[in-house]
Amino acid sequence: MLHMSKERATTWIEQNSQRLVAVSDRIWEFAEVGLQEFRSSALLADELGKAGFKVQRSVAGIPTAFVATFGEGSPIVGVMGEYDALPGLSQRATPKREPLVDGAPGHGCGHNIHGTSGVFGAIALKEAMEAERIRGTVKFFGCPAEETLVGKVFMVRDGVFDGVDVVLSHHPGQMNGATLISHNAMNSTKFHFYGKASHAGGSPEQGRSALDAVELMNIGANYLREHIIQEARLHYTIEEGGHEPNVVPPYARSWYYVRAPERDQVERIYERILKIADGADLMAETSHKVEFLTGCYNTLPSLHLAELVAMNMREIGTPTYRDEELTFAREITRTFSPDEKRNALRKSKRPGWEKLLDVILDDSVPSPWGLGESSGGSTDVGDVSWIAPTVEFGTVASPLGTPGHSWQRVACSRVGIGHKSLIFAAKTIACCALDLLTEPEILRKVREEFAESTKSFKYRSPLPEGLKPPLDILPRRSQE
Repeated sequence: MLHMSKERATTWIEQNSQRLVAVSDRIWEFAEVGLQEFRSSALLADELGKAGFKVQRSVAGIPTAFVATFGEGSPIVGVMGEYDALPGLSQRATPKREPLVDGAPGHGCGHNIHGTSGVFGAIALKEAMEAERIRGTVKFFGCPAEETLVGKVFMVRDGVFDGVDVVLSHHPGQMNGATLISHNAMNSTKFHFYGKASHAGGSPEQGRSALDAVELMNIGANYLREHIIQEARLHYTIEEGGHEPNVVPPYARSWYYVRAPERDQVERIYERILKIADGADLMAETSHKVEFLTGCYNTLPSLHLAELVAMNMREIGTPTYRDEELTFAREITRTFSPDEKRNALRKSKRPGWEKLLDVILDDSVPSPWGLGESSGGSTDVGDVSWIAPTVEFGTVASPLGTPGHSWQRVACSRVGIGHKSLIFAAKTIACCALDLLTEPEILRKVREEFAESTKSFKYRSPLPEGLKPPLDILPRRSQE
């Protein structure tokens, strides 16, 4: 049975569930990519302002980043929310591939749910604090551009998270609860190569191809893969490679991600990548400029926070699904193979994953697992986790095995499955925060665990001194 303050918070969320769904669906419709989430961030900030939070907009030099604060004194509980979409994933709320607008963005990572669950979890928390006269402060951090690893890294560097005692975050997924699996640290960098134009047929000897330099660099990077730790990842795209084939390209540009389980490993591999770019210049007789966009740390897990999440989820009770929601989930499951589902479950490293092969929507709350493991992806939550104890938990928003960053995720984020994930997450945020505000022993254990994990560590921003947020990192789209 829930404590009175938790009962107040969860009842408020139930009573306002239609508003939660409406806000989430509106952000799903906006589908704005990172650093262009003007309508999405404004909608969320306005909701907090109307609820009595003091809102500070355009923090850390980012127009779509904001902080909303309620209460006073300690402890200070932070809640994070994200709201950026992904390019090219436009999709209707149907279980078959059906873009709304060809080539347009879509919420393939469920961040329409993410931002909304955080906002309304924080508002429900405020309602309970007022009713029960609970002392403390709640801060909601509106975090843009998670997909390009920009928002939180710059916010952390500029001190936006300073002073917070603990941070809660939710991300829609395929399982309920929080794991102890870390994420890779990462650097994101663009390489601009400059050559000399010439007629590719009539006078090729007078040209110096910037595209040659890009391709030579890529070749060098691919040979490097054999000589770095196997957990590391290198990804690149050629953003600009020239135009007509009969002109030697005088300019070309590539975009690299360098990932590894630890920050220092990224930095060592990155130094070698820089040398490879220098070598490409020597071979192609070009020059280049390095544009460092952003970098992030690996995430630091918190066992005590992960266990707190699981405990509250079990007390609240996981969602149940209507027949039409189960039918929708089965249709989504038919869009990927059983082998793909098996591989996804295996990669989760969840104990007993084999028992989930025939499960479509997982309604259980497993205990935290995966300490010492690292996933292939990265998140700027990592930088926050080295500033204060942090947890990012999941709630079921799509069937087991659904690919990440996919049209299937977009579809699920707009229907009942996603809506129930949203409401369950908001309740979990509010209940965990109430425990941290009202049970000093819980917060003490969380803080002690964090102090022990960071006792020989001093956070140093991965961003070069003076670097400004890359506001034009993605092509701008019409806001019509």
